[in-house]
Amino acid sequence: MKRILSLTTVFAICGTFLFAQNAIDLQVQLDKASGKISPHMWGIFFEDINMGADGGIYAELVKNRSFEFDHPMMGWKRLGKVPEGTFLIVNDGRRKGNPRSLKIHKAADIKIGLQNEGFRGMGVKQGNDYEFSLLYRQASPGMQVKVELLNENDKVIGTAALPLSEGANWQSGTVVFTSAETSPKGKLNVWFEGAGDVEADMLSLFPKDTWKGRSKGLRKDMVQILADMNPDFLRFPGGCIVEGRDLANRFQWKKTVGPIEERELIINRWNTEFNHRLTPDYFQTFGLGFYEYFLLAEDIGAEAVPILNCGMACQFNTGEVVPLDELDEYVQDALDLIEFANGDTSTPWGKLRAEMGHPEPFYLKMLGVGNENWGPQYIERLGVFQKILQEKHPEIEIIASSGTDPEGERFEFLDGKLRAMNIDIVDEHYYRPPAWFLSSADRYDDYDRNGPKIFAGEYASHTTRPQGPGRSTWEAALSEAAFLTGLERNGDVVTMASYAPLFGHVDGWQWSPDLIWVDNLQVYGTPSYHVQKLYSLHKGTDIIPVKRNGQNVTGQDSLYASAVYDADTNELIIKFVNYNDQPIVANLQLDTKKKIEGAATKIILANENLDVANSLEEPLKIQPQTTQVNYKGKTIKDTFLPYSFTVIKVPVNL
Repeated sequence: MKRILSLTTVFAICGTFLFAQNAIDLQVQLDKASGKISPHMWGIFFEDINMGADGGIYAELVKNRSFEFDHPMMGWKRLGKVPEGTFLIVNDGRRKGNPRSLKIHKAADIKIGLQNEGFRGMGVKQGNDYEFSLLYRQASPGMQVKVELLNENDKVIGTAALPLSEGANWQSGTVVFTSAETSPKGKLNVWFEGAGDVEADMLSLFPKDTWKGRSKGLRKDMVQILADMNPDFLRFPGGCIVEGRDLANRFQWKKTVGPIEERELIINRWNTEFNHRLTPDYFQTFGLGFYEYFLLAEDIGAEAVPILNCGMACQFNTGEVVPLDELDEYVQDALDLIEFANGDTSTPWGKLRAEMGHPEPFYLKMLGVGNENWGPQYIERLGVFQKILQEKHPEIEIIASSGTDPEGERFEFLDGKLRAMNIDIVDEHYYRPPAWFLSSADRYDDYDRNGPKIFAGEYASHTTRPQGPGRSTWEAALSEAAFLTGLERNGDVVTMASYAPLFGHVDGWQWSPDLIWVDNLQVYGTPSYHVQKLYSLHKGTDIIPVKRNGQNVTGQDSLYASAVYDADTNELIIKFVNYNDQPIVANLQLDTKKKIEGAATKIILANENLDVANSLEEPLKIQPQTTQVNYKGKTIKDTFLPYSFTVIKVPVNL
């Protein structure tokens, strides 16, 4: 395939002729550590975009289970010859968060039901058990529900019957059945049998095999691929959904906790954001709410990093702001969230956390105020939050936005203001082409060591490939690997880093590239996933300088390097990027009085084709290759493959 080379790549190719035959020399100053790596350096950023939550990691298979979408029957199809008035949507304003339900009036001689299409179908697996449940009331004697699981060819592959009891109060019914086949695009039929009336709500289907076996929990494979990264933190719930298109549509955490059936659904702001990728069926049910986010972070050993609205809607949309004298509600949300996460069970919000199943605190340490907000109006509102939070919770570090871009007038204004405010952590975002990442590996080398710490909250290299899964290329990932050497080298200033967005559903995405792609049954990591995973799994504790001719290795001859020492494992860990189309021979001189002993480990990500990407068909086309190597003395002489990212772990005897 013919491709246009970037200027950086042209320079890289030309540069190889300068040293292709001669080894380059690098000095690894093992005895001169320049700082400590942050204990929460590498993490993950979650936003409900690209069907990341509903239809993704939240394992519910039924779309619009409570009839609360703008069109109450969206996702549902009537089955049988249904007389007028048989199905009625009723609205009971007394029911918190979930006022609508479906009233069924059925004559004895008709067969009627509903079919749910799921989220681009329902992914079910042969031999796995599935739990159907619903809420219902006022069932006539003898009525029952019969459920049928269908494959993509409308063949019934699982069925069960659920008798309904009489009663004026809402009650729950549950039945479990087994799927006889695997189907990526299944459907669910719900038949109402017997004569009379019944009112139904929260019609739901979950796999029993969820993460940690939790009832109505999270999709197991999607959580596992996150856990495999060993992330230090989990930032949630976004992203632009924190702001909302307007303030009425902002993310309000208090509406996402408590009983599932009482959580108030809202439209997802990505529903209509992109005209070329309209998703009118994209809503947030909040089955994955703030309690579940905290629990997920705890499960995978990550610090919880929630982000709250600062009183501003998305400035690319309405740009609504709350007057400063009406900001109390927003600040109180922050105070109450800290109580929900850390408070004693005698406090109102700590008590709710305990009632939900977690009496122990979640030990929240950081809180974000605002997402990609900018301008003086943001600084004004942030100042209100900062003053009150520092007074009442000085133990909580505040994360503040530096806007949408890593440079320019907007960034310069915010950077200066946030530093003057002595904000704890500044959240910088970079969505840029590979050339920017390659040229920015030294971005933090001269940052003020006494100023705020940096959170590289959203980074992603965007190539000019077509939209969709194929855009998550090796070219993008390798340029990120080069940039991350600079983050690691400055791990005393850059305290956190995460790729964004996290998930993309191949049939329901709005934005690409993404770190991990899924369909209804499968999940795979992109080359970018494997890059950050290698950094996260080999984080180390101390920053070790790597020099070439006395300079940091930040792109000279398209080579990049960083190193850390891990005091827990007594290992030197070197990371090396060769962004050339030729192999590079390098001598890495270990400047140390320590003894180097034992076999080293070498892990390589490489491909000579920068356009290549992983896919559902070839999920491991780009994957790490691990070998054991023996180096003699205190000089590591090795050859680094074209377009490669290499991690070398060397045992060190103290």
